[in-house]
Amino acid sequence: MTFAAQSVSAGDPAGLLDLFGDDFVRDPYPWLAALREESPVYYDPGTGLWLVSRYRDIRQVLLDPDAFHPDNAQNTVTPLPIGVLRVLARAGFKLPPALANNGSASHAGLRRVVTRFFNARRVAAAVPVIERIADDLLTDIRQRMDVTGGDDLFTSFAQVLPCRVLMELLGIDGVSPATLIRWSDASLELFWGRPTPERQLELAALVGEFHRWLTRTVTDGTAPRDSFIGALAEHRLPDGRPLDVETAVGVCFFVFIAGQSTTGQLIATVLSRALADGDLWSRAAREEGPAEAWVEEVLRREPPVTTWRRVTARPVELGRVELPAGAQLLLMLMGSGSDPDVFASPERLCPHRANVRRHLAFGVGRHRCPGASLARTEAAVALRAAARHLPRVRLAEEAGDGPMLGLLSFRAPLRVAVEQRHQVT
Repeated sequence: MTFAAQSVSAGDPAGLLDLFGDDFVRDPYPWLAALREESPVYYDPGTGLWLVSRYRDIRQVLLDPDAFHPDNAQNTVTPLPIGVLRVLARAGFKLPPALANNGSASHAGLRRVVTRFFNARRVAAAVPVIERIADDLLTDIRQRMDVTGGDDLFTSFAQVLPCRVLMELLGIDGVSPATLIRWSDASLELFWGRPTPERQLELAALVGEFHRWLTRTVTDGTAPRDSFIGALAEHRLPDGRPLDVETAVGVCFFVFIAGQSTTGQLIATVLSRALADGDLWSRAAREEGPAEAWVEEVLRREPPVTTWRRVTARPVELGRVELPAGAQLLLMLMGSGSDPDVFASPERLCPHRANVRRHLAFGVGRHRCPGASLARTEAAVALRAAARHLPRVRLAEEAGDGPMLGLLSFRAPLRVAVEQRHQVT
């Protein structure tokens, strides 16, 4: 079977589904709806992945780690040529099972280390930190806009806020936020993108730098015992052995990327969609509650983590399709949030819908995102603070045509261009 685009796009009757194509990246919803309705477990020849698009099937996979293993969650989507592998090898790059890609007995203990730093109590205590950093950034943006009339809230705010927050919460120093952002973005593109061989070499050099810095940070022995790095150093595996350096670095690699890049992508989408709703923008500045409700609806409809991978441990039936052992699955998390069997009028952003927290944006089960509470809180604080500091801001005319991040598992606007509204006197 070929999943032809005429099923969902009359404008491209000869095309095929391309998960990296501009049509899909900019408006994936018709494709996702057609997948759910016509072929909810569909083999995509372009990627070699089985696309799972119905809510109930995705939830089944995530809740059955014995049948569906996470081992492929962080594998590179585009094969790495020899030259790129050599660059990574020279940097000592390894990515052993740690968190998202770990189905072994060591996962539960490592997860407890991470969740201890991102639990509800710590996140609540971090709100003043998030607010202070947001106010600092937005004060600079407002002053700059008074001169220039416009700004990009992605590069100046959405990207930077979660990076600086993460650095303070985890006690990270010795590197600038800009460098950490560059390393993190390069890692996402190399592992989840479709870069050219030339681009892969550029990205591998940055990922190698990131890995060397993480290794030095983990092994230099200067981290306080009550810090995140210190907690990893104190951690013991199920057999009593200390955590090895490679796995500790793998944990940091995942946490540092997820804690800043994906949260920045969420904030960018939240701001972009809120700015398109003038009433919501003004209410978020004045009232308690609208920001949190808006964030939850964006997570349901347009999450930054759009897909995640699993591999079958044995032959299994899913959605009336017989899958062999070793089948590579792509769980369409974004599509699950628009499943009409679960969410009424899924195409509408409806804050305060009764079952909004049933979405799967953070996964479910033993691999549910440990940073979910922090991501939600940062996005809500970011929206409230931006609405207060920039009450007369609006999306610039060119904002709708801005670039989009279109990786296999990550999607967000790469620019949130805004301008000042003129006051009517």
